[in-house]
Amino acid sequence: MTPAHLTSLYGPVAEDLILVEDLLESVKKTESGALSRMLEHALEARGKRLRPALVLLAGAIGDYNLNRLVPLGAAIELLHTASLVHDDVVDGATSRRGRPTSNAMFDNALTVLLGDYMFANAAEMVTRTGSLEVTRLFALALMKMTSGELDQDAAAFDVGRDVQQYLWRIGGKTAALFANATEGGAILGQCEQDTVASLRTYGYSIGMAFQIVDDVLDFVGDEELMGKPVGSDLREGTVTLPGLLLLERYPKDNPIKKFFQAKRDRERHLQSALAMVLDTEVLDASMDMARDYVRRAREAIAPLPEGEAKRCLLDIGDYVLERSS
Repeated sequence: MTPAHLTSLYGPVAEDLILVEDLLESVKKTESGALSRMLEHALEARGKRLRPALVLLAGAIGDYNLNRLVPLGAAIELLHTASLVHDDVVDGATSRRGRPTSNAMFDNALTVLLGDYMFANAAEMVTRTGSLEVTRLFALALMKMTSGELDQDAAAFDVGRDVQQYLWRIGGKTAALFANATEGGAILGQCEQDTVASLRTYGYSIGMAFQIVDDVLDFVGDEELMGKPVGSDLREGTVTLPGLLLLERYPKDNPIKKFFQAKRDRERHLQSALAMVLDTEVLDASMDMARDYVRRAREAIAPLPEGEAKRCLLDIGDYVLERSS
């Protein structure tokens, strides 16, 4: 069941998300009891379902055909979940959102295969849309996500990256899937090409804002709500936008550099870096950039006809900026 505040946010498509849930539930049923148990664990935690909601809302701008839209919504959510399963293996993470990760419950080799199975299942779901164009876009989104994640892992503990490289990385790692949701939904809704382009820009921009806010919350979010300690990204060597701005604006005697280079007293340097992020303007500057992406998203869909679906898309921009987890 979708939480009440999200039901209001997703408006006309909220009740139809149960069809996405049903399709995701069907993934858990396999001939292998071991695989079914692993899928049960991986898919047990239901997130906000923002990405499938965007598929349905984009489709609602045109011809709202649930037989085509639901498989894409479920495929995108499954792809997102599978990418998290693989990320946790790469990062060696033992918990996510307060729950044990799949690799903490099972071994790494089995968890990699679990993620592979979920990727394959997501790809099969996309074919149910009957659209070769949407299937191709889905494959391209997966390629961009993988490229963005590879770049992030290659940049671990690297203070030589800049903001433009960060934006390219999150454009692949996060925004590509948001863009796929809205562009794919619009194509399946048989929207005009101008509308499809507008919704793609909207999804990409919302995805960029979403990831920037996520990176800000890593410094200021509630640990219980986030399900991870404050500063987790920096601790793992990932320099996100606030850290990059700190390095750029305060290059002399920078605590992030000291943390990455230190062979001892690393915790002290980490705490100094976290304190400096909070004490300077870099979090506000990061949020300004997130707000600018939401502005771009709103401008992109301004020409679209008024209606409940458009109102929800506009409201999602506010939600992305104001969310606490």
